[in-house]
Amino acid sequence: MSGFRLDNKVALVTGGASGIGQAIAICFAEHGAAIRIVDLNEKAAQETADRIKQLGGNATVHACDITDAAQTQSVFQDILALSPVNILVNSAGVAHVGRLENTSDGDFERIFRVNVLGTHHAMQEAVRAMMAQGGGVILNLASIAANAGLEDRYAYSMSKGAVRSMTLSVARDYLPHKIRCNSISPARVHTPFVDGFVKKNYPGKEAEAFAKLAALQPIGRMAQPCEVAMLALYLCSDEASFITGTDYPLDGGFFNLHG
Repeated sequence: MSGFRLDNKVALVTGGASGIGQAIAICFAEHGAAIRIVDLNEKAAQETADRIKQLGGNATVHACDITDAAQTQSVFQDILALSPVNILVNSAGVAHVGRLENTSDGDFERIFRVNVLGTHHAMQEAVRAMMAQGGGVILNLASIAANAGLEDRYAYSMSKGAVRSMTLSVARDYLPHKIRCNSISPARVHTPFVDGFVKKNYPGKEAEAFAKLAALQPIGRMAQPCEVAMLALYLCSDEASFITGTDYPLDGGFFNLHG
């Protein structure tokens, strides 16, 4: 047992500039991986890369809009020119609050383009490279919204359900090429997005709103990004070499114990 080390491996993390993606990038670097941060926010991505370097790690930054197929292909080619990529983590994503009757086509398409099409573009480029090099690992960030009915999360739930299904398809289709593909379905995770959401939607009642959101998890709190990162580390390590085509709930008991 190597203690989930990623020495001599290269991990590409989309959405690695903040939140869960940032936590995964830092965690993987601390466990030996070289990191390629792919994010629309180049400044924030560089700040994450600088943190990794301060910890003694190796990280490069690659600005990219993953909804753009041509741009994604170009950026991945640049990354692959530096080194092979052993691990792809798809963490880039956006959220939306709304139900069927108040979700516009524009809202629906925006969520689909980032969360579904963006994941598709990144996996497509990674799979091609991994097939050529003889294997690799893909990990997608889904959500409990893929498996449970959440209030006011119509478009978001659609997108994460798609990510979960895409994970299963990729895992099945690329077994002969030694490519593993899994997903993690977190419940609410305390990220800067949550703080911004509470501040925007519950002005003057932030503490009350935060407590209510935390209490939705039966365990009584939100997850921390580092907790998602540790599960991601295991699933992308060689110790998880027998695991593929699986969605892992990380939800504080939400799915099985809620209500």
